[in-house]
Amino acid sequence: MLNELRCEACSSDALALTKEEQQQLLSELSGWSIIERDGIPQLEKQFTFKNFKLAWAFANKIAELAEDEFHHPAILLEWGKVTLTWWSHSIKGLHKNDFICAAKCDSLSHS
Repeated sequence: MLNELRCEACSSDALALTKEEQQQLLSELSGWSIIERDGIPQLEKQFTFKNFKLAWAFANKIAELAEDEFHHPAILLEWGKVTLTWWSHSIKGLHKNDFICAAKCDSLSHS
């Protein structure tokens, strides 16, 4: 399972996933979508909560996960929701690390 894997070091010479590889990994996730911004595919999902405090607590868990994995998402914190966007800046695309972290975010949303 993706959420049991660890991120690997991703250098600028790493290869971005092909569209087929992205779709295969996306099928292992729930509620995530691939969007393109400035020509860069990104993995995104919005999580909803009953209030700001619960959303804030979840955003903090994601920040801790990001530091543990040394892979950092864009985190948009709003009242009752957190939008997470993962992509690998060094390769301007998606890497397996992004899908691993997305799966871990899903696990954290249930804890």
